[in-house]
Amino acid sequence: MDTESAITLENKYGSFNYAPLPVVLSKGRGVYLWDLEGKRYLDFMSGFSAVSQGHCHPRIVRAIQKQAAQLAMVSRGLYSDQMGPFAKFATELFGFERILMMNTGAEAFETAVKMARKWGYEKKNVYPGSAQIVTCIDNFHGRTTGAVAASSHEGHHRDFGPLQSGFNLIPFDDLIALESALSNPSVVAFIVEPIQGEAGVNVPSEGYLRKAFELCRSKKVLFIADEIQTGIGRTGKLLACFHENFRPDVVLLGKALSGGTFPISAVLADENVISVLQPGDHGSTFGGSPFACHVAHESLKVILEENLTENAEKMGNLFRETIQSFHLPLVKLVRGRGLLNAISFDFGGDLGAGNRMCIALKEVGLLAKTCRPHIIRFAPPLVINQEQMQEGLEVIKRVIHTFRSDSNVFGPL
Repeated sequence: MDTESAITLENKYGSFNYAPLPVVLSKGRGVYLWDLEGKRYLDFMSGFSAVSQGHCHPRIVRAIQKQAAQLAMVSRGLYSDQMGPFAKFATELFGFERILMMNTGAEAFETAVKMARKWGYEKKNVYPGSAQIVTCIDNFHGRTTGAVAASSHEGHHRDFGPLQSGFNLIPFDDLIALESALSNPSVVAFIVEPIQGEAGVNVPSEGYLRKAFELCRSKKVLFIADEIQTGIGRTGKLLACFHENFRPDVVLLGKALSGGTFPISAVLADENVISVLQPGDHGSTFGGSPFACHVAHESLKVILEENLTENAEKMGNLFRETIQSFHLPLVKLVRGRGLLNAISFDFGGDLGAGNRMCIALKEVGLLAKTCRPHIIRFAPPLVINQEQMQEGLEVIKRVIHTFRSDSNVFGPL
C-alpha cells in the first residue's frame, strides 16, 4: 500500500471528525516516524503529548508483551495482582492517598465531575441538585457531552444540545473572576488546565494557580487540575502545578500514562474526596485492568528512571530561547513550559496559513499541527536529545524564513 491509496481508503470508509496532515505513518522509534515510502520525520506532536516516552519505547513494549501473555483483563469485580502495586506506586509518586483508574482523558474528566458533585452534596452540604462547577473559557477537557457543556468553544457544542447544566465559565488567569464565582455557595469545584494546550498553550501568570488553589481552599471548593496533557513530566515537573509548589485536591492524568500505547487515565485524590464514590456509583470495564496497571507502572518508571522530566525542562528552554534568538519573520510570540510550546504567527486574516505552514514543515520532515489558525504547537517526545532538537529548530527556522503566507507554496530550502 502507498500513501495515496491509504488516504483514499480512509477517506472513503472512515469518519470525518479529524482533518489529518497528508502523511501516512507506518513505523515509529523514539522521536522519529516513518511513512509508507520510508521517509523519516521528526515528531513534534507526540500524539498530543501522549508519546512522552518516545515511540515504541523498548521497556514499555516489553511490559505490554509480558502482561498480554500473562493476564490482560479481569473485571474490577475481581482483584488482580497488578492493581494494588500500581496504586501504591502512583499514589506515593504524586502524593495522594487513592487512585481511580479509567481509560480516556475525557472519562477522567467525567469521573471528576461526578465525584465533585457527590462530594459537594455529602461533604459540603450543598442543596441537592444545585452543585455548580467552575471552568475556564477556552478550556479543553474532551468532547463528551459533559466536557463540551463545560466548554466555551461554540464549535464543540453547536448542534449537540441540550447541553448539561451546572457549569459556570470564567476567564482563564483571572483571580478576580474566580473569587466572584466562588462566592456562590453552590460551587463545589474549580476544574482548570494548568496550561491551556488546545487554546494555544496559554501559560497563566506566575502565581495564578497557587492563589486560585488558596481561594478554593478558603471557600471549601475542590481544586481539580486537569493534567492530562501537562502532567507526567511534560512541563519540566512531574505535575505542572508543582511549578508553584502546591498539590491540588484532585488531579486528572492520561495520555503519557501508557507511553502513548493505548488509553489509560486516572483520577488522583485523597480518601475524604474519592470515598464518596461507592460500589455502583461509577466504573469502567477496562479501567484498572491488569494490563493497564502493568503498562502504566512501567511507563511512569521510564519517566523517572530516564530523567525525562529534567530533560523536558532543559530541551524546552533550548526550544524557546533558540526560536526567540532567530528573530523570525511572521513570529509574534513563542510561549510554553518544558516541552509543551507554541509559536503564534502574524498571518493577518489568512485563516489557512497555519495549516499550510504545517504542510510545509511536513514536506521537509517535521510534523506539527495547529491548535488555533495562527498558532502551531510543538511538543516532541520527552526523550528528544539536543542534537535532535537542533535538527528540528533548523527545519522550523528555514520553513518560517521562506514561507509565504499569501501562497500555497514556500520558497527553496
